[in-house]
Amino acid sequence: MSDYQPRRPGSKPTPNRQRDRAGKPALGRPERGLIDESEARQLAEDRERMRRAGVGHQLSAPKRREAATAERPQVMPKTEGWTQPMGPDGRPQLQFKQPRVSQPPTHLADLTLKERQEKAKEIGLPAFRAKQLSVHYFEHYTTDPEQMTDLPKDKREAIAEAFFPPLLTEVRRMETDRGDTVKFLWRLFDGALVESVLMRYPGRVTLCVSSQAGCGMNCPFCATGQAGLTRNMSTAEIVEQIVLANQVIAQGGLGGKRKDGGHDADRVTNVVFMGMGEPLANYKRVMAAVHRMVDPSPEGLGMSARNITLSTVGLVPAIRKLAEEGVPLTFALSLHAPDDELRDELIPVNSRWKADEAIDAAYDYFVATGRRVSIEYALIKDMNDHAWRADLLAKKLNARGKGWVHVNPIPLNPTPGSIWTASEKDVTREFVDRLNAAGIPTTLRDTRGKEIDGACGQLAAEDEDAAAS
Repeated sequence: MSDYQPRRPGSKPTPNRQRDRAGKPALGRPERGLIDESEARQLAEDRERMRRAGVGHQLSAPKRREAATAERPQVMPKTEGWTQPMGPDGRPQLQFKQPRVSQPPTHLADLTLKERQEKAKEIGLPAFRAKQLSVHYFEHYTTDPEQMTDLPKDKREAIAEAFFPPLLTEVRRMETDRGDTVKFLWRLFDGALVESVLMRYPGRVTLCVSSQAGCGMNCPFCATGQAGLTRNMSTAEIVEQIVLANQVIAQGGLGGKRKDGGHDADRVTNVVFMGMGEPLANYKRVMAAVHRMVDPSPEGLGMSARNITLSTVGLVPAIRKLAEEGVPLTFALSLHAPDDELRDELIPVNSRWKADEAIDAAYDYFVATGRRVSIEYALIKDMNDHAWRADLLAKKLNARGKGWVHVNPIPLNPTPGSIWTASEKDVTREFVDRLNAAGIPTTLRDTRGKEIDGACGQLAAEDEDAAAS
């Protein structure tokens, strides 16, 4: 005989939950392997920051209903005066390949250990000297052969020329957060300018690195995207940002010399490819730089691959290639809109690969690597911050599975000449609440460096002295 009892009119349906041997509702077995200790610590910090900022689940039901039902305008880039340059094929004009320009000289960090050994022989040194040079660079962060006292004096000039040509020259340094956030402006060998941002957190030090001088993706809300692409950065130019940052930390240039939170924080522990450029448009050099970061000394810096985050606006073929690399990086997709109608204008590369294609590729990255994916979402007032877009985003992410993704909204950071502004606090709160309520882990991202134009989307690499002359 069936246990079915008809539901009383007006009552809510009772979920059909499994029960244990005692007849109590059974708890689902937690999924394992989706989050590690460092990610758990990061989530705890994010929740605390949200609590201090007044963003979280505390929005009252009446306020939530009011925010959900309020009629708000739909701003689009085109209606606000944004004009997207178009190519001869009728699609947005994007720069996937760098212009024909001179390339930087070869540096030790451009080479594998075997290639360094061959180069050492070319200048009359035995092969084992290449290992010594690598240790000096990747462990002691020095490029001055005069400080390498274990090397022959009569060869030091040749060593400097062959292995350590100058790549990055510091033009300007700006600090905020009581010295715990530092933005660097670097001049490359050919005069091109790039920026990187160094940030100290409890127990870790994060460096936001650039991978291109400029960017060819032309996103209208990003200062770097509006600059256009000058050229790709070399493998060594990318790695050199980390080595120079480690020099600064060792000299006490990041909030003073100290160890924080019981963890060694006297070197860069985390790298995020969220500076200038689209990393996957410079795929070969970026991946070579990643290997220099994660390979143990004397091959490289010996960093954890899990502490390296690579962000992209959605170059789908390159995402799929990245999943096959076998390097367990943290992958971030800069989505910014779940619907193609808006994303076509907001992220011009959407004209090549649509939002669903990018999300599919991100999910496949998770399947291939077991590494949870981050979705980056800059909240722009009246453009992409509507409650229904949060619902649509949650629906699309949940349709592909559970536990594979985390959403990081961030209020839009102001850029010079920008016609758009960040979402209001209550709108931001509603957006975050809706995603969390739908089962999508969501935390508001930190906006470190905003005061010095060092936050996400603000890097423009402008030399004030040159601009004034």
